[in-house]
Amino acid sequence: MENGPYSICIAPMMDWTDRHCRYFHRLLSPHARLYTEMVTSAALVRGRQLRLLEHSQQEHPVALQLGGSDPHELAVAARYGMDAGYDEINLNVGCPSDRVQSGRFGACLMREPAVVGDCVKAMRDAVDVPVTVKCRIGVDDQDEYADLQHFTETMIDAGVEVLVVHARKAWLKGLSPKENREIPPLDYERVYRLKREFPQLVIVINGGITTVEDVLAHLTQVDGVMLGRAAYHDPYVLAHVEAALYGEPLPTREDLLLRMRPYIEAELARGTALKHITRHLLGLYQGEPGARGFRRRLSEGAHLAGADWGLIEQAMAPQRVAA
Repeated sequence: MENGPYSICIAPMMDWTDRHCRYFHRLLSPHARLYTEMVTSAALVRGRQLRLLEHSQQEHPVALQLGGSDPHELAVAARYGMDAGYDEINLNVGCPSDRVQSGRFGACLMREPAVVGDCVKAMRDAVDVPVTVKCRIGVDDQDEYADLQHFTETMIDAGVEVLVVHARKAWLKGLSPKENREIPPLDYERVYRLKREFPQLVIVINGGITTVEDVLAHLTQVDGVMLGRAAYHDPYVLAHVEAALYGEPLPTREDLLLRMRPYIEAELARGTALKHITRHLLGLYQGEPGARGFRRRLSEGAHLAGADWGLIEQAMAPQRVAA
């Protein structure tokens, strides 16, 4: 398949894909579609926490992921997201955490496709940007292909044109969110089948994808690939994906850090603590000589009062010698 706007995406990850992380990922991957951490519609509408929508212009294209199950509230939250400048609103129908279930959203909504359809319709009526859905292939004992098929048909009827599918089902009882990302077996073929049966739908596959070879293989079957933990723990893989898909020259890790400098210094001037940014950089030298020392210098120094760009220069110094 030819490269499209969803060929490479970086997953919404709670506590990870904040605005600092997304800025860094944009440097690594100029073509990737970025996603925010999940923001609940209640936080925006009832809590008026509009600060959660803050992002930089350099992040685009970037999608706001919402969690919720009340159509009206989601519509208002989606409007806030569009007005804040987001390019897409994505509804979370995949997160299995207890906190999410107690709010009747996330993966438990896969049992209620009609509710999800109503939410999508309300959001689409409220905004002029795409409304997309991220789901699992099943939930608990409701994991027959026919269930996913019915869910997908309901999404299409609601106007969804892009479906992001984590190729594992979710166990809502008995497994932690971490275990739900690892224990239920991956079933890529089920997602491929979905694309074959609904060719009009843009299908993005997610789950267990870690290498450039994985990305290229999946793109022969579906429209896009969403990288999650691999993009966070070994972010340089994103640069390799860019090179493979778009012929982008491979930047050095040092070059990427130097390109972060203006952003970091501007954030420090705003009062942002260095540790909030450097925690997203720790995996940059993953698998390289000196990676442990790089992580240690940043981890130990970034929380100290007055920590600034000089700390990153110190962390880079041994890598320069090794190169």
